[in-house]
Amino acid sequence: MFDAAVDASLPKPQFYEELLSMSEGLLSMSRDMIVNLSQVSALLYNALPELNWAGFYLVSAPEMLKLAPFQGKVACVDIPFSKGVCGAAARSGVTQCIADVHEFPGHIACDAASRSELVVPLFIDGHVIGVLDLDSPHPGRFDLEDVAGIEALCQQLVSATDWHWQFSTQA
Repeated sequence: MFDAAVDASLPKPQFYEELLSMSEGLLSMSRDMIVNLSQVSALLYNALPELNWAGFYLVSAPEMLKLAPFQGKVACVDIPFSKGVCGAAARSGVTQCIADVHEFPGHIACDAASRSELVVPLFIDGHVIGVLDLDSPHPGRFDLEDVAGIEALCQQLVSATDWHWQFSTQA
C-alpha cells in the first residue's frame, strides 16, 4: 500500500519536493498513460490539503478537451477551448491560477462548491495535449508556490509517460 501522506505543515517548497519524490516513485512503476494519470490524480487529491477535485482533461479533437482520470465528484465531460478555466489554459498554453472562479468570465461550474482553481497545461513537442485541473472550495487556495510545484510535477508526469491518447470523434 502506498501512503500519499505529505506533511502539510512543511514550507511549500519542501512540501513539493516530497510530493515530487512520491510522484517519481509512482511513475517509476508504469509508463502507461491511464495508470499514470490515475495515480497522479489520486496522489494530488489525497496529498494536497483543501481540494475538492483533482484530475485531467485531454485534447480529444481540435479545440476540445475530454474528461480523463480524476478524483472527486462527477465532472463535465467535454470542455471546449473557448470555455472555462480549463479551456483558457488549453487555448493559451499558460497555467491559470484563479483565486475566485466566480469572477472568471465563462467559468464552468461542474461543482458549485469550487471557489478557486489551478489548471496547468500538459505539453508534448510544444503542443498542448491536455490539462491538470485542481479545484478547491476555498477562495485564494493556490499561490505561485503551488503553481511552481504543480508545473514541475506535470513536467515529470509527461516525461515518465507513454502517451497513447488519440483524437476521438465520438462522444
